Amino acid sequence: MRSGVKQFMSVLFITLILGVTSSASAADFDKAMDALLDGDLETGVSKLEVLAEQGHAKAQNTLGVLYGSGTGVPQDYAQAANWHRKAAKQGNAVSQFSLGNMYLEGLGVSQDYAQAANWFRKAAEQGISIAQSGPRYI
Repeated sequence: MRSGVKQFMSVLFITLILGVTSSASAADFDKAMDALLDGDLETGVSKLEVLAEQGHAKAQNTLGVLYGSGTGVPQDYAQAANWHRKAAKQGNAVSQFSLGNMYLEGLGVSQDYAQAANWFRKAAEQGISIAQSGPRYI
């Protein structure tokens, strides 16, 4: 399995475990995730984009993963960073961790170790234990 696909599946799994808050957005998010898992990437991405534009942090996180791995969309680290930043600012721990990695590696953002440490710390404070040890991809 390609590295990007492995990363996508890992974050997808974590996203599903963490759940969502509102029942209406939860149902829409579930439909988007079902489409992705069924291989209907176009429908899944389309549904995620609508939710993400409405401020749905888990949809934003998932779009960040998709753009980072080039799954269903062209690989675009700047777009990945944009979506992860939006979700991270809402407290999405997975996006905080991913954004930390992006700053560490300079993917879609200027390399900035202070920003990387800041986002890793935020993720670690929310229980993403791997963030305590620095750069790793989930």
